[in-house]
Amino acid sequence: QVQLVESGGGLVQAGGSLRLSCAASGRAFSNYAMGWFRQAPGKEREFVAAISWSSGTTYYADSVKGRFTISRDNAKNTVYLQMNSLKPEDTAVYYCAARLTTATIYGYWGQGTQVTVSS
Repeated sequence: QVQLVESGGGLVQAGGSLRLSCAASGRAFSNYAMGWFRQAPGKEREFVAAISWSSGTTYYADSVKGRFTISRDNAKNTVYLQMNSLKPEDTAVYYCAARLTTATIYGYWGQGTQVTVSS
């Protein structure tokens, strides 16, 4: 069983920064890709960013490119999402997820952390 626990959400003014953390436990994560997703009120969950645990290759949604950075600390089994130049439209619940590199869907999810950006 994989457990993912997010932290670091909060309230920030537009233009500010936050760093989200996702602590993973229960597996050797070298064969997993890790992702961040978000869901705003009344909207579907959307992809934000992902990183390969082994190679460190990163992927981003167009809406966050240049503002968000995903990274990982293998020794701590932790993935981070550094969010800069935040906008009110970034307001959402942010979820961490894990996917086996051989799988097509993310099978493990955290409980989510709220990010609110005020204008």
